[in-house]
Amino acid sequence: MVRSPQPPKARIRIVLFDLGHTLLYFDGNWASVFLQAQEQVWQSLSGAGLPLEKAPFLQRLRETLAAYYEEREVAFIEHTTARVLRTLLAEEGFRNLPDATLQDALTAMYATTQAHWLPDPHTHSVLAQLRSAGYHLGVVSNAAHDNDVQTLVDRHRLRQYCDLVLTSAAAGIRKPDPRIFRLALEHWDAAPAEAIMVGDTLGADILGAHNAGLRAVWVTRYADVAASSASEEIPQPDYQIASLEALPALLASLS
Repeated sequence: MVRSPQPPKARIRIVLFDLGHTLLYFDGNWASVFLQAQEQVWQSLSGAGLPLEKAPFLQRLRETLAAYYEEREVAFIEHTTARVLRTLLAEEGFRNLPDATLQDALTAMYATTQAHWLPDPHTHSVLAQLRSAGYHLGVVSNAAHDNDVQTLVDRHRLRQYCDLVLTSAAAGIRKPDPRIFRLALEHWDAAPAEAIMVGDTLGADILGAHNAGLRAVWVTRYADVAASSASEEIPQPDYQIASLEALPALLASLS
């Protein structure tokens, strides 16, 4: 039996990147830094005149955020930390707070974590190479606060390479829901076969890309490889590289 030849795959012209642990890495202890960030929320709200007892409020905040983070990993819906914080404060009796009060508290919170996000040593050189080679580049990031990602992109001078920076906070849906990838592709009026996703998370980045019909590259430098390997249902990436540095050559081999 002669098997019919398979049609050639479409040429990749769009490269989508995850942000955290792909283009950027975290240089601190996340649990410790996040506790400091939550304390900044209390500090900001207290400074705005809200009479919140520190210990009870921080306990409620931690419990509420933990429940939110757990829920979104099941439903893949992003309600944002702004909504979570406003709901918590309403339950504490502080309703109809000015948006500026909440935004100041969130800015203080994320400023603490932002100080620890740094670009991978190869990020700028790889993005510049790909841009020069004619690829369209974008970021698709699961994030609870859109401004956090936009600030990091600007702080680390990544916007010069990217046509699009899309977050789950802005879209209302999270990877691996295929709709966020389709929403990104609408920016270029592109078909899934014309794009490839690059990320560190098998569940969000690789599975999500496959759900939307994209090919996917797993970058393992900052990935939790042991946790991924322990899963009974492991999405298989189309390609796997140890570092961003290997990406331009990989993409060139696919053209």
